[in-house]
Amino acid sequence: MSDVFDKLIEKAKHTGKRIVLTETEDGRVLEAAEKAGQMDLCKVILLGKESELREKFSQDALKNIVFIDSEIANEKRNEYANLLYELRKAKGMTIEQANELVKDKLTYSMLMIKSGDADGVVSGAITHTGDVLRPAFQIVKVKPGVNKVSSVFIMESPSEKFGENGFLIFADCGVNPNPTDEDLAEIAMLSCETAKSICGFSSPRVALLTYSTKSGDEMKDENVCKVKRAVQIIKSKMPELDVDGELQSDAALVESVAELKAPGSNVAGHANILIFPDLNSGNIAYKLVQRLAGIKAVGPILQGLNAPVNDLSRGTSADEIVLCMAITALQASK
Repeated sequence: MSDVFDKLIEKAKHTGKRIVLTETEDGRVLEAAEKAGQMDLCKVILLGKESELREKFSQDALKNIVFIDSEIANEKRNEYANLLYELRKAKGMTIEQANELVKDKLTYSMLMIKSGDADGVVSGAITHTGDVLRPAFQIVKVKPGVNKVSSVFIMESPSEKFGENGFLIFADCGVNPNPTDEDLAEIAMLSCETAKSICGFSSPRVALLTYSTKSGDEMKDENVCKVKRAVQIIKSKMPELDVDGELQSDAALVESVAELKAPGSNVAGHANILIFPDLNSGNIAYKLVQRLAGIKAVGPILQGLNAPVNDLSRGTSADEIVLCMAITALQASK
């Protein structure tokens, strides 16, 4: 773990937040639960059979771990089934279907949040993103005023001259395939809130990226024009925010390039939040940076839900799961 991410973990310690891990059949998840339990990171709720899991943990970790078997019929599961039925009956769900679906660990975990029995969920180590998001949308639901859930990756900055507090924010690299101009504007504004509340950014500087920089009115490419419109939407809603686009990635990050391509910009050369025009470019960029440059990437961290539900990369490590748990606890504390 780097010093940069250690600071996030220290912030999250002793929050007392209850974080659910659903994938207890995965060794990385169990290792993360052991580490989180030992360091008093949060209250860890593991969905699985205690008789099969308890012996895998040290006594130091067990003081912070609770085991719940979602398949055992009891009063709490009946309560959750009734809640699910009430939430989904308008969509055609029957009580019989709700009773069956509540046995699913992800569904159960979302109902725990909805009932106030947990504060956040971390899943995705062996589960597809869509399968994590679906019950989150249906049960936890989107915050009022937010149109679409989006995500950020928190990237460890390779140098003090990049980012802020050792962090760069990449968005949206995990959820929205082809965002509109309104979507991009919302992603950028939500990412600023995440950067401030989780990473402690004092001065968010947001660059909306494309393959061109300051192309002028002659540019007809709709993808570039979409980014330009998004910048104007952000400026109208958050006039105090430092935001610029369209910018190429080098113009956004490198001061000498910015002086040539975007002179006079408050953001160019100093961006700490990078907004990608679509999921293709964002996902490709973060994975290349992670694998080729050895930069630690944590996420996707979801933003815009009523309570924190975070999705893991299926290539995740136990340490990255611990970080995601810490971030989930911090989100739940806001």
